[in-house]
Amino acid sequence: MTYLQLAYLHLATVLPAFVIGTILLVNRKGTPRHKLMGKCYMLLMVITASITLVMPAHVGPRLLDHFGFIHLFSLLVFYHVPNAIVAIRKGNVARHKSSMLGLYIGGLIIAGSFAFMPGRLLHTWLFT
Repeated sequence: MTYLQLAYLHLATVLPAFVIGTILLVNRKGTPRHKLMGKCYMLLMVITASITLVMPAHVGPRLLDHFGFIHLFSLLVFYHVPNAIVAIRKGNVARHKSSMLGLYIGGLIIAGSFAFMPGRLLHTWLFT
């Protein structure tokens, strides 16, 4: 797959994840709808994080001529998703909530903000 194809695939998973994550944040928790949407959200986040690992960094220093600082957010997803699942299955709502907020803020808000920085593809698409 080309970088551009991966970028489109990444957007196709991260945009619905952002919408679902936002809905989950503002709506009532613990309902069957919340649980179903949460599973979809986590799946989309894992897929999008996996896609980003295949995409080489184009901005900043790179490790192994591929991985950049932005890839740390993928690792954040791979930590918080299982952590949140284990927490809620054990009834630890506070840890689940903390992991989900960390995933949303770190994986979507902060990482998404970096995507709009000069030199990145999304910045080029939107601002040039």
